[in-house]
Amino acid sequence: KDPLEIYTYNRVWIPDNEEVWQSAEITKNYKAGDSFLHVQLEDGTELSYPVDPAALPPLRNPDILVGENDLTALSYLHEPAVLHNLKIRFVESKLIYTYSGIILVAINPYKQLPIYGDAIIHAYSGQNMGDMDPHIFAVAEEAYKQMARNNKNQSIIVSGESGAGKTVSARYTMRYFATVSKSSSNADVEDKVLASNPITEAVGNAKTTRNDNSSRFGKYTEISFDQSYQIIGANMRTYLLEKSRVVFQSENERNYHIFYQLCASAMQPEYEHLKLGSAEEFHYTRMGGSTVIEGVDDRANMVETQKTFALLGLKKDFQMDVFKMLAAILHLGNVEIAAVGDERSSINKHLSIFCELLDLNCDKMARWLCHRKIVTTSETVVKPMTRAQAVNARDALAKKIYSHLFDFIVERINQALQFPGKQHTFIGVLDIYGFETFDVNSFEQFCINYANEKLQQQFNLHVFKLEQEEYMKEDIPWTLIDFYDNQPVIDLIEAKMGILELLDEECLLPHGKDENWLQKLYNNFVNKNALFEKPRMSNTSFIIQHFADKVEYKCEGFLEKNRDTVHEVLIEILKESKFHLCADFFQDSPVSISPFGSAINIKSARPVLKSPNKHTTLMSGIFQFRNSLSLLMVTLNATTPHYVRCIKPNDEKLPFEFDSKRVAQQLRACGVLETIRISAQSYPSRWTYIEFFSRYSILMTQQELSINDKKQICKIVLQRLIQDPNQYQFGRTKIFFRAGQVAYLEKLRSDRLRQACTLLQRRVRGWLQRRRFLALRRAALTVQQYYRGQQAITARNLKETWAAIVIQKYCRGYLVRRLCQLIHVAAVTIQAYTRGFLARKKYRKVQPIKHLISVTGNNLCSVKKMNTIAIIPILYLFPVWFSYLLSFCICHVLSPFCFNRVLESHFQSQKEIYEKEIEGLNFKVEHLSQDINHLQKLFREENDINDGIRLEVSRLTSENLVRSRCRSTTQMCLWLSKYCEHVFETSRLKQIGPCKVEHLVCSTMTISLSINLAVTVLLCLTAEALVPTVPKEYIGMMEYKKEDEERIIQNLILGILPRGVVVNMIPGLPAHILFMCVRYADYLNDADMLKSFMNVTIDGIKQVVKEHSEDFEMLSFWLSNTYYFLNCLKQYSGEEEFMKHNTPRQNKNCLKHFDLSEYRQILSDLAIQIYHQFIIVMENNIQHMIVPGMLEYESLQGISGLKPTGFRKRSSSIDDTDTYTMTSILQQLSYFYSTMCQNGLDSELLKQAVKQLFFLIGAVTLNSLFLRKDMCSCRKGMQIRCNISYMEEWLKDKNLQSSNAKETLEPLSQAAWLLQVKKITDDDAKEICEHCTSLSTVQIVKILNSYTPIDDFEKRVTPSFVRKVQAMLNNREDVPQLMLDTKHLFQVTFPFTPSPHALELIQVPSSFKLGFLTRV
Repeated sequence: KDPLEIYTYNRVWIPDNEEVWQSAEITKNYKAGDSFLHVQLEDGTELSYPVDPAALPPLRNPDILVGENDLTALSYLHEPAVLHNLKIRFVESKLIYTYSGIILVAINPYKQLPIYGDAIIHAYSGQNMGDMDPHIFAVAEEAYKQMARNNKNQSIIVSGESGAGKTVSARYTMRYFATVSKSSSNADVEDKVLASNPITEAVGNAKTTRNDNSSRFGKYTEISFDQSYQIIGANMRTYLLEKSRVVFQSENERNYHIFYQLCASAMQPEYEHLKLGSAEEFHYTRMGGSTVIEGVDDRANMVETQKTFALLGLKKDFQMDVFKMLAAILHLGNVEIAAVGDERSSINKHLSIFCELLDLNCDKMARWLCHRKIVTTSETVVKPMTRAQAVNARDALAKKIYSHLFDFIVERINQALQFPGKQHTFIGVLDIYGFETFDVNSFEQFCINYANEKLQQQFNLHVFKLEQEEYMKEDIPWTLIDFYDNQPVIDLIEAKMGILELLDEECLLPHGKDENWLQKLYNNFVNKNALFEKPRMSNTSFIIQHFADKVEYKCEGFLEKNRDTVHEVLIEILKESKFHLCADFFQDSPVSISPFGSAINIKSARPVLKSPNKHTTLMSGIFQFRNSLSLLMVTLNATTPHYVRCIKPNDEKLPFEFDSKRVAQQLRACGVLETIRISAQSYPSRWTYIEFFSRYSILMTQQELSINDKKQICKIVLQRLIQDPNQYQFGRTKIFFRAGQVAYLEKLRSDRLRQACTLLQRRVRGWLQRRRFLALRRAALTVQQYYRGQQAITARNLKETWAAIVIQKYCRGYLVRRLCQLIHVAAVTIQAYTRGFLARKKYRKVQPIKHLISVTGNNLCSVKKMNTIAIIPILYLFPVWFSYLLSFCICHVLSPFCFNRVLESHFQSQKEIYEKEIEGLNFKVEHLSQDINHLQKLFREENDINDGIRLEVSRLTSENLVRSRCRSTTQMCLWLSKYCEHVFETSRLKQIGPCKVEHLVCSTMTISLSINLAVTVLLCLTAEALVPTVPKEYIGMMEYKKEDEERIIQNLILGILPRGVVVNMIPGLPAHILFMCVRYADYLNDADMLKSFMNVTIDGIKQVVKEHSEDFEMLSFWLSNTYYFLNCLKQYSGEEEFMKHNTPRQNKNCLKHFDLSEYRQILSDLAIQIYHQFIIVMENNIQHMIVPGMLEYESLQGISGLKPTGFRKRSSSIDDTDTYTMTSILQQLSYFYSTMCQNGLDSELLKQAVKQLFFLIGAVTLNSLFLRKDMCSCRKGMQIRCNISYMEEWLKDKNLQSSNAKETLEPLSQAAWLLQVKKITDDDAKEICEHCTSLSTVQIVKILNSYTPIDDFEKRVTPSFVRKVQAMLNNREDVPQLMLDTKHLFQVTFPFTPSPHALELIQVPSSFKLGFLTRV
């Protein structure tokens, strides 16, 4: 590094024994060639650190780049930067996931976190990895998306040492797939896939010193998908079960969980025949001295294990057979073998329970546990075994039985997860042990590290391939990158005459020993292979230089574990067992049910030699493991891999404690630092052009910004800012930077911002000072003014003032007298013209009344109107106008005293005149009101008679009985004629009354009766002729025939289009027409007809809603019509509570014969169903706009400041065209609103729908904010509050403030406020607790922990402040849930709103094609 660069950045990393690396600040200028670097540590210690000028200490990144989601986003990419970034995220921000290129680094928090719920799964579903915070669900989503997009199989490789959280991570990935790809047709297959985990954990996991639930086997689970990418089944393969744990556990460790679960349930009646007791009673479960795990209930776990067995279809009989085998293994461990002399041994009576459970011959078992058979070419010799040999034989038998039982359970699980169809694609989840090194390493560690060498090789090649593809895709010259190739280590282990082959060869020898095998290794590899070493102080060990570290292996037990020896005679005894499960385990050719049994043939490097003695198994343990590992590598190489590296932060299992030394060791072992090293060799920092433009536009000139092409702008700016062209490369979509260049750009940006802040401060301070100066100047001038005025007051000034007042007095008097004369002349003139106007007006009013009396056809309402016009003295307004005019003139001329006296006298005279006139008018109005009430009564009687006649005629016409009833109708018409003559005579007699208006009313009534009489006669005549015609007045029914029901439903419901209806139509027109048909059926008193019509109507609405379940306009239209139809049924039901607002005419239209309350309930349920679907469609249409518009889009000028994302880019940074903005959301809301209004949706329902939409917008935005650390900044809080204000303005513009929609945005508003408020002092913490009442404690803490400074001027939230806030919130009782439920639906209410439309006035448009219906 350039010494100048060291001096410029001033901070470096130096090695430290405790913390691995320690930050230091340079205190003295460093010059080229200096041997010491003068630094100051963070604790204030001064230090002279010796340096090599050729290898200066690594530089520290600017604080603004610390805490990034992706380690590759760091400018300086090296081990201390990686460690520091992980520590900041884990300890301060409480974030356990971090990307490192293609790897997800997962640090075990040793604490339950609320980040794995279904809401989190749905939040990550469908999202790009760069758009969200790192998470195991993001990796699972990426694998699922690539599988669906490329039709290629995927693998997720989860590795790490024991206790790092591999099993939990693998379990969460499987749960994610089961949730996002749930099949509606086969709903239980996902549950079965998840149910396999508890079973395999029970029989394959155990407590170790490092982990309470450590997987003691490797597992590769293939989750199969069909062509719709829904789960159809799964298959599981296991690797290298730790069989030795069955018979031996170290101190503070346990055997497999299933044994302790069985012992904890021993007292249950169904387990009595197993003759079990507590775990302390059995040798195989008490060896470690720890039979209980704190916080774990083995008995409850046993119940859970049984449930999962049942869920997979493994019945009670199968479970009891498994438990019987497990109990037999425990009893076998309690078999005590006593020594009889030096070369003999015998056993005690405890063997009988073992033989009884497995239904074996006890005598044979007792004999062959203590003896062995040696077969030679000439004879067979039975030789007794020593006690040690007999104990080994017993333990070998126990391991063999458990191994077979484990494989059998896995096969039965695979059977339960088999599927009938064809697998289209699969995603494999590999949960396998990471690199291990202990104080004593044996055969198991050797196999584990061998497997990790193979996986690391595959990982290196994949990373190298991706790096090469990235350069080629961006058209950047490819330079060969040096990366670690561990092929020599793999050759040392598995090549011809390698460690494995020598081990198998020694195992085949009758007297093969560990020491002999080790000596062969020394002879073949010491001083011949640099990766193999012999320890200086030991002759029983060997050292291998693995990719992660040197590991020393003890050779003791290698041959025994590789042979996996079980005497043939014991196998034959087990074959003869009458217990079918035990006998099946040891058949010569067990049939494998695994679909992978014949998929790929793995051949050995050389043929396997057979031993002349058949007392050992034919295949060695390492041979089997090697074959299965080769099959795994073939599978992984045929898939697209995704890597999850689990890290154990400390050995004490303390929550959020970070041991840098342990973490650094694991980062080296799992390949993370190797990935970083490969990336850092060339161009580690890679920004898209959009990211660069957004971040560094502040460094661009106005001339550069005027160019339209952003890509060209970036090139010009970069060439100006960085002179050395070798420090960067321009790709097709990205800019590639050498290490340190981004830090340099950040420094330039900070300097520019600092200059801008200084300029602003200067201007503001100058403005404040000028403002203060002007205020002081104004004050001085005011004081001077008053002082000078006080000095100017003299006697002469007083005399001049008095003279001016006298002159004004006389002048004003003259002006007033002159104006009074003018007013008098004007008043006389106005009176003359007004009286003439009144006389002419009165004359013209008499003429229309005379003409109106001679014209017929006017009704009583017209008479009342003309009566009012004739009587009310409108013309008296002219005197009032004149009085106002006079008052105005006086007010401006006369003195206040004269003005009041004139007004008082004038108003008194006017009052007396008006009182007399009002008294006379009141008398006339009272007299006319009595006559009008009498006439209205006669008119109502006449209308009732006419309605009765029309209803009778209609009914007789429908029954074809009009001919027989015509005479009686004619007689009724004659009676009505006489009645009309009587009324006419009455009106004629009243003509001599005091008012001629009564004559007009009676004449009009007579004419109306005559017209109705003529209509009645016409109805009789048309009925006689059987020619249907439409009456001129209707009663609000729609006549139809029962066979027309299907046509009505087809034309009025199924075939109608909302856009053709809403224009110039009354709201809910189809609903009103349907109800008019219902009234007709009710009028006929035909129950079957009414029931049939209601059923087909409801079915029709259901059908149209189902067929258009995604059509917003159609759902809105039928929600409105269903609501109107329901209200009509209520309004005209005859129930008093619904008739309060009806007109008398509407009350007459009520249903007469049937109670439709049951149908009202059905319609109400249907309306709720339509509303919910209606809401779902709206949410689906707007949901994809919410996060881009509310959270990502930046409308405020000058607040853009998104930092780079590293390897995984945001969607918006790749392509910013056609992105959704806040305007897009508001336009979509306006479209929803206008459509609902056009379809006549009730205002209350509309408000509820808007409230639901606003809740969704707030919840989705807030949930995304919780999962996006890069969005938790002060500037983003400002943008969110701005967007909320836009939405509030929209509510105000649409007059929807009363919908309570604004309140649903309160949590989001408080979160935005929290991002902006100060977060330093105790008062700040108190203010946060008081203000953020709509946010839970978990949510507040999450936002505080995720707060990310965008610039150097902002400060991170300290952990102590977060703890302070958390302590203040401890007393708050709220749900400890991070995410809001976006699926929550507010309770919908359908208010009763009576229809204002009269049924008799409703007309059917011709576009409805309902000509076969007849209005009644």
